[in-house]
Amino acid sequence: MTPIRLSPAQARRVALAAQGFARPRPSRTGPAALAATLDRLALHQIDSVNVLARAHYLPAFSRLGPYDRAAFDRAAWGPSKQRRMWEYWAHEASLLPLDLHPLLRWRMARADRGQAGYGSMRLFATERRADAMALLDRVRGEGPLAASDLQTGRTGWWEWSEPKRALEWLFYAGHLTTRTRRRGFERVYDLPERVLPPEVLALPTPPEHEAQAALIERAARALGVATTGELRDYFRLNPADGAAAVARLAEQGVLLPAEVPGWPAAWLHRDAAIPRRVRARALLAPFDPLVWERDRTERLFGFRYRIEIYTPAARRQYGYYVLPFLLGDRLVARVDLKADRASARLLVHAVHVEPGALPETHDALAEELADMARWLGLAEVVQP
Repeated sequence: MTPIRLSPAQARRVALAAQGFARPRPSRTGPAALAATLDRLALHQIDSVNVLARAHYLPAFSRLGPYDRAAFDRAAWGPSKQRRMWEYWAHEASLLPLDLHPLLRWRMARADRGQAGYGSMRLFATERRADAMALLDRVRGEGPLAASDLQTGRTGWWEWSEPKRALEWLFYAGHLTTRTRRRGFERVYDLPERVLPPEVLALPTPPEHEAQAALIERAARALGVATTGELRDYFRLNPADGAAAVARLAEQGVLLPAEVPGWPAAWLHRDAAIPRRVRARALLAPFDPLVWERDRTERLFGFRYRIEIYTPAARRQYGYYVLPFLLGDRLVARVDLKADRASARLLVHAVHVEPGALPETHDALAEELADMARWLGLAEVVQP
């Protein structure tokens, strides 16, 4: 098939449309608008950093503007009848729409066989399986448990205790899921049948190759135009599985070959829109799917973006928690933000405007910061 030729500007607008930025924000941001965003993106990445807001809240704000975070919480961790999402390892730790549960059971099965997960976790699939099953029985008998219920001493986000590793293997293998999150954002584990809607658990499990192709198709819808590597990275498929799924979808005509100057070989989803203009205005979290793949971000926007949280302060170029600012179809600035909850202020530590940014950048950014402050319940925006 002759590849579809896209200019870099067209590819950028395709990507923005696929990510939900082609249309103005809705005048009302009720449950239907939130559900549509959850479905469009297919996952919201979870991260421990809370300097501004938890990462999973921010992509919906970028697309919808101020919305009810309590509604998001109900969709993620509410009662079974209200729940619209579940937690699992997808791009990273993620919240996903419930209809993706059957499509990731193959990954659970691999983890159960010790073929997926960190090395220290895989031991619980084999030589330490009895220990993990004993812990599963404890959850079954006593009810939901967090790692802190089982350990002594302090551990941080990356300092996993033995009980935490066992719980995480049970989670990865699908024996446990997340019931809720405690203060400090600690995961509380429970049996899937006590958390997830029964109709979701009753959905048939597709063969691995069909599930992986369905995941690549969801990734292609969310990205619009993408390389094979970007498609498989969305749900972190390995190269062989990802390439096979892409080939299958290409044979079916779901993915169309595309050529973009300066890009590697790419694929266009057959339903992707190519808008003539995009009038977006959004601050983007570092873990937003529009920008999380840094090489793609540079190709789309000519914008080199790196998160500097783990860079020593003296060596940071732009700041600790820097959000790109999208205006129209360009990334026009970088903004280092912090929510000072004690004093109810949104602190703007720094603003770096990109060369060639639109004249209205400063006014548009001021409006976006005011909206963000109101959404976070902060009384004022404090700029340098």
